[in-house]
Amino acid sequence: QVQLVESGGGLVQPGGSLRLSCAASGSILSINIMGWYRQALGKQRELVASITSSGSTNFADSVKGRFTISRDNAKNTMYLQMNSLKPEDTAVYYCNADDIRLQIGTMGYRYLDVWGQGTLVTVSS
Repeated sequence: QVQLVESGGGLVQPGGSLRLSCAASGSILSINIMGWYRQALGKQRELVASITSSGSTNFADSVKGRFTISRDNAKNTMYLQMNSLKPEDTAVYYCNADDIRLQIGTMGYRYLDVWGQGTLVTVSS
């Protein structure tokens, strides 16, 4: 089994910073793509940023220049550094991992499109 656990959300004033973490647990051999999505109240879930196992990144236009995504493949952990936060960044942030390879004993497993439970980020004065 694979679990994704996010942490680091909270309340921050406009202009402030937060760092989100997403840790994948399990007998993981590799994870292809990891990403952060967010869903604001009454809106659809949207991609914030993604990163491949080789470090290629992609960002939503609304966060370019303010957010940074990184990952530690040895720890199966991904991070989202959010700077210059705005009220419109308020949302539940979800971690996603796609194409996860595991080995349990002699058996290999592959999981696609796994989601974390979400962490709330509130930007408000």
